[in-house]
Amino acid sequence: MRTLLGGGFFFESPRWHDGRWWVSDFFGKVVQTVDANGQVEEIARVEAQPSGLGWLPDGSLLVVSMRDRRVLKQAGDGELHVHADLAEFCDWHANDMVVGANGRAYVGNFGFDLDGADPTPTNVVRVDPDGSACVAADGLMFPNGSVITPDGRTLIVGETFGRRYTAFTIADDGSLADRRVWADLRAARIAPDGCALDAEGCIWSADAAHERCCRIAEGGEVLAEVALPVGLRCFACMLGGEDGRTLLLCGAPDYDARRRSESREGVLLTTRVTVPHAGLP
Repeated sequence: MRTLLGGGFFFESPRWHDGRWWVSDFFGKVVQTVDANGQVEEIARVEAQPSGLGWLPDGSLLVVSMRDRRVLKQAGDGELHVHADLAEFCDWHANDMVVGANGRAYVGNFGFDLDGADPTPTNVVRVDPDGSACVAADGLMFPNGSVITPDGRTLIVGETFGRRYTAFTIADDGSLADRRVWADLRAARIAPDGCALDAEGCIWSADAAHERCCRIAEGGEVLAEVALPVGLRCFACMLGGEDGRTLLLCGAPDYDARRRSESREGVLLTTRVTVPHAGLP
């Protein structure tokens, strides 16, 4: 385990793109890139908190703006503009996002106020390349990290409070069908958060409830587990690096908005794995 970067507030939604890591810092309100030597570049500031990241086919960056429930697009001049307004479809803060090769995005949201409210089912929102939005699926318990398989035909969504991964078939028009449980994680006590797909069809899943990241096979068997340093829970992960075999982990002591916004204890950690990245993000 290697510390790539420390001193963040709360790192989330890591991606490997154009030879470097991209990551959102929720309470730092920035999207940053980090190279293999830990050198940081600020890409954008998002005052309403950045989360999920992805790219349109023309290379434009998309970033979820959490608290105002929007997807923003970074134009060629570096400025952010509204790509899609999701407010009518999200019950609480917009969150993680996966963007397909065709530019169609799927965005989750909290569904309820984490500060004391009971968990409530909510939607995954589909955003088409022109910025139009609609509900793609409902009844999910905190839809969070999501992946799209290499053939572009299957979306797999982690439900943090449902303790499962749910899969959908993606139709040509972007609609979702054939809903099914991809992995039941209740027995393993995993609360899936940010995740990555590998070339053997398994998912590396951050476990938001524990100090670990787990490799999960379809059906729910836990094939491997990476422990984070004591006192750091895992809130997101991604496979990347030049050979796709570097596993990046986003660690923090907890998810408490007040504590995380006042303390710079967020870290990016890396370790090596055998099976490389596949699919999106």
